[in-house]
Amino acid sequence: MPAKRKRNPNGAGTITQRKDGRFQAAVYVLQPDGTRARKFAYGKTWAECDAKRRALLDKVASGTPVPTRSAKLSEWLTYWLDSVVQPRRKLSTYDKYEAHVRLYLSPMLGTKRLESLSVPDVRRFLLQLEKKTTAATAKESHRVLRTALSAACREELIVRNVAKLVEPPRAAVRDLSPWSLDETLDFLASSRRDPLYAAFVLAIAMGLRRGELVGLRWNDIDLENRVLLVRQQVQRRRGVLYNDETKGRRSRAIPLPAMCLAPLRWHRMRQKAAYEAAGTEWTTGGYVFATRTGRPVEPRNVHRSFVRVSEAAGLRLIRLHDARHGCATLLTAAGVAPRVVMEILGHSQISLTMDVYTHVVQDTQREAISHMDRLLKRKRPGPRPDRG
Repeated sequence: MPAKRKRNPNGAGTITQRKDGRFQAAVYVLQPDGTRARKFAYGKTWAECDAKRRALLDKVASGTPVPTRSAKLSEWLTYWLDSVVQPRRKLSTYDKYEAHVRLYLSPMLGTKRLESLSVPDVRRFLLQLEKKTTAATAKESHRVLRTALSAACREELIVRNVAKLVEPPRAAVRDLSPWSLDETLDFLASSRRDPLYAAFVLAIAMGLRRGELVGLRWNDIDLENRVLLVRQQVQRRRGVLYNDETKGRRSRAIPLPAMCLAPLRWHRMRQKAAYEAAGTEWTTGGYVFATRTGRPVEPRNVHRSFVRVSEAAGLRLIRLHDARHGCATLLTAAGVAPRVVMEILGHSQISLTMDVYTHVVQDTQREAISHMDRLLKRKRPGPRPDRG
């Protein structure tokens, strides 16, 4: 009499033989929504079925969700936002992803099953969204979808990322038109009496972002050795002003130009007077650009002051961020290496530095070609004498 097969321990699943001769394994697995359900696997032999059972148990042990049916895209996107994006990404990134999921991906693609989502489905979605909104919005939604499906591939819910097989829409490149040197000097002259004059000087001379300006603290600045450390920013999200990591999550130390020293010293003297006037109402945060009670200024108010001074000076209106572009334009035109410009501005990739400021590179190329013309230009020789 053959030995009776031992029963698997609780939680290890079961294997039974069906009437058609095949074997069936049943294991309780984790679902994307956090619940547990039975998952079935089949095999022609007991050993084949047992191998599938063990593979399911490995996923249970690692906490990998294994849907008993192919999850809808909307279900996966919700799980991805809550379990993958929110714990690991910045709040601003989460908000951007959540908006694209809520406004576009779930309404237009959410009913599709993960395994049945196809290349034509994604292509049709992008075409419809581009007609409904803009190419830039469609391109960003494509990036969000591609990132979400990559996470589904890592958790072995799907075998391929169909979004990677679809070319994203081409968004029109924003035409950059930063101030000229004369316009920049006019602005600086007009803003000398503004409380945020030092912030404008740092934005123009060092290319700091608005959030980086607001998040700057006095212990990040060494006036004696002329070094400024950019290691945080201040953002407003969901009605709350909060400290955040810099873009790219990396700090950078930048030498302070001499033109920044006097405005910063003058600003520190003004802040000391505000501190003495506020008394016990002063909030000790160490912010360089603070309110009358020591709290960081609103990022939006920096922009408003920038616009007000520009209008008073009779200058064409640009964004404060365009002053950052102007810094890169001046650095590139002065012959500073692109890699150095990249480090000063805190770009994550050298391609971004080169793509955004292509017009400066083109001007340099024209100058090089003009030198070539002068070098190769010769006086045409006269006709050779007839030796006949």
